[in-house]
Amino acid sequence: MTDLLTLDDVARAYVTRKGLLGRRSTVRAVDGVSLQVKAGETLGIVGESGSGKSTMGRIALGLERPNEGAVRFDGAPMPLAGTPEWRDARRRMQMVFQDPLAALDRRLPVLTQIIEPLAIHKIDTDPARAGLEALTAVGLSRDHGARFPHELSGGQRQRVVIARALMTAPDLLVCDEPVSALDVSIQAQVVNLLIDLQQRSGLGMMFISHDLRVVRQISTRVAVMYLGRIVEEGPAADVLRTPAHPYARALVSAAPAPGPRRTDRVILTGEPPNPAARPTGCAFHPRCPVAVARCRSEAPPLVPIASGRSAACHLITPFAKVAA
Repeated sequence: MTDLLTLDDVARAYVTRKGLLGRRSTVRAVDGVSLQVKAGETLGIVGESGSGKSTMGRIALGLERPNEGAVRFDGAPMPLAGTPEWRDARRRMQMVFQDPLAALDRRLPVLTQIIEPLAIHKIDTDPARAGLEALTAVGLSRDHGARFPHELSGGQRQRVVIARALMTAPDLLVCDEPVSALDVSIQAQVVNLLIDLQQRSGLGMMFISHDLRVVRQISTRVAVMYLGRIVEEGPAADVLRTPAHPYARALVSAAPAPGPRRTDRVILTGEPPNPAARPTGCAFHPRCPVAVARCRSEAPPLVPIASGRSAACHLITPFAKVAA
């Protein structure tokens, strides 16, 4: 599989001020992140609120420009937002938002909104036919097209948002907490829909979520973020079954799972640090149950720890590649 999306040492910082005459501070929402999304795979991005997941999704689509690093889509640098080149690229990449009701116009029938991308991107096709086909593809009927968003259930609205995102036949779909506002049974339906659509079209997906149960169901690979950095990345089955980084272990142990109650749960103390006052060394060390003196003074790099797997922790032995 080829790299569809590449982020190379990307950083995004914001300058904030507390009060009218308050002191300025810099918040590094994303801090030196490198990752790839391949065609036909789903990269799950997990972490607590404030870890930089959503910012990374916006950077991936060119909605925000990184202060450092480079973003490439299908091998080419991401164009500047608003330019004709960026609009051409955006035709091939779409986003599914967390709140479907906020993403839709309550004044317009859903079919009208589904076919909007055809006009925006000047796609020459029969809009009514294409819109009805999109409704069918996401498991809705033709009758749903005449309804208004408030007349649909939460799951139906999210299907409408997905149908609209698929109208341009994108190669990349960025899903930012797309099922967090839905009931568990509806979540499963929407996730299964995304899996089915991916298998049929071969699109790549970046799936941003704090729900490891959903991420485990849909993801090919997983990247675990903490305070703007990736602390562990690798195949979803490996990372979510045997996490290596202490933070990843805490997330996985806290996630609901079938079967007997876990006895090895890792309980983290305290809240994530203020991003504007990042701790020295490893940002996780104030909450880490196994931190040593080196963790407080030296930030660990993300290094290979096994074939296809990486982690950023001083206490994990790097993987030594043996030449053939």
